[in-house]
Amino acid sequence: MKDLNVVIAGSAGEGIQTIGEILSHTLCRQGYSVFAWQEYESRIRGGQNSYSIRVGEEPNNAPLLSADILLALNEGAAKKYEGLLKEEGVLISQNKGTDGMIAIPFDEIAKEEVGGGIYANTVAVGALINVLGVDLETLNAVLERTFSEKGEEVLKANYKAAEKGFERAERDCGDRCPWTLPPRDTRHAFISGNEAIPIAAAYAGCRFISAYPMTPSTGIITALAKAQERFGVFAEQAEDEIAAINMALGAGYGGARAMTATSGGGFALMVEGISLAGMTETPLVIVLGQRPGPATGLPTRTAQGDLLFAINAGHGEFPKMVLAASDPKDAFQKTVRAFNMADKYQIPVILLTDQLLADAHYSFRDFENFDNPVYHLADPSQIEEYKRYQLSPDGISPRLYPGQSGHLVCVDSDEHDEEGHITEDLSGIVQAMVEKRLAKFQKLRSEVNPPEEVYSEDVEFILVGWGSSRPAILEGIELLKQEDIRAGMIHFTELWPLPEYHFPEGVALWTVENNATGQLARLLRSEFGLSFEGTLHRYDGLPLTGEYIRSQIHAQHRNV
Repeated sequence: MKDLNVVIAGSAGEGIQTIGEILSHTLCRQGYSVFAWQEYESRIRGGQNSYSIRVGEEPNNAPLLSADILLALNEGAAKKYEGLLKEEGVLISQNKGTDGMIAIPFDEIAKEEVGGGIYANTVAVGALINVLGVDLETLNAVLERTFSEKGEEVLKANYKAAEKGFERAERDCGDRCPWTLPPRDTRHAFISGNEAIPIAAAYAGCRFISAYPMTPSTGIITALAKAQERFGVFAEQAEDEIAAINMALGAGYGGARAMTATSGGGFALMVEGISLAGMTETPLVIVLGQRPGPATGLPTRTAQGDLLFAINAGHGEFPKMVLAASDPKDAFQKTVRAFNMADKYQIPVILLTDQLLADAHYSFRDFENFDNPVYHLADPSQIEEYKRYQLSPDGISPRLYPGQSGHLVCVDSDEHDEEGHITEDLSGIVQAMVEKRLAKFQKLRSEVNPPEEVYSEDVEFILVGWGSSRPAILEGIELLKQEDIRAGMIHFTELWPLPEYHFPEGVALWTVENNATGQLARLLRSEFGLSFEGTLHRYDGLPLTGEYIRSQIHAQHRNV
């Protein structure tokens, strides 16, 4: 079957997320792959927002903007989003409007036939299930899981609401709803980035997280706080981001694998702490959920605008690592890798996500086979005279934590000697300590994974991207291929230090980024001396899509 895209639109507070989540889980239970994402304004009530559900037989985790089915919960939503509806698409609305629209008064049905307007959203889901050709039994199973804790009366009311919506759509759809999604014997993992990262952190041995809530990273500390006893992770909401990173540093110094999570301005406040981690050589994982800036910017929208900020965060010269996950499965893997690498090199590791990756739900058939946590603490029984900053060829000193043994573990944010005592020996140990830290950078670089290559030798150009843009770039390549335009992809998820890598010669390179200035392009120019034939940017707060990439290629380079 060809992918279908269902867009649910309405004001904040009208329950579009509830409708979207119930419908998504119903379609997953029916055996289909679902990619669900939402775009919403930064307000508690009002505005007009949307929740999009892409459903197909095979996982295709790239956002679509056009809609096969548009469910509008109010007139304003219908006006704002009707431009997304395909020519052959179906608009479902509460009120009668243009010809071809299916009008189903969800509120009226809920109040008069179910028992209250609170059930209007379930009436809407029941109608959508009928339009998509899914049986009511599958929806009821999801309703039971969702509402059973609220009591038998509430559950029965939701069953009835779903049935009323289903029957009303059955009556009004007619030939306008040609879709049918019969049950399939296929199961997918259905997970978001903010759901994958906390589980991965616990799996990786994280025992402490401190953070201050900030969209879109809030879900990480919320998930770990809810499951802290089950996961064995101590979660602390700090008074601000400065306190959060310094608490995590203290936990790391004390021997626990520790992390913090933030976004935009919160990361700006953490920068001094990153330098402190560099000087004290304390392992630390920092999740940076990107959103458009500067300042508060568009706090509920998406962007890839903090790449260079992350790479350059911190004063002085010290090694750090910057990773950027491409999807929730990769976010799981990168989280484990972040803890392992922070532990091995005793450095801060920054994991970049963004609002799309954090909040969107992706489908995977094989959400498994992850690296195991690897620990690098020294064995105190093998150490007689302990030096926290002992000089070594690769710059990595044996690491103990206070209380682990009788050894004194001394650290200092000033320049220090091997024992950790402050020093001003400018012609001796000061230079040695600088060189020690930079030696780690060189060894770290040898372990950085190269970018993913998806291209054959006869491509006309290669799209170079990073992070969450991967699914959209791959779909863009497929769309161009249908027009006999051959394109490839080079995609980075490990961005600092950059690995030794040789870009293909004799082929045009384009960068594709969810920012305005081409931060990856600037980085690759400075590190590899590359020149790009084209740059493709999106910076309106919406994610990159395959169709956007295809259209921009045509607009900027009509002769390809």
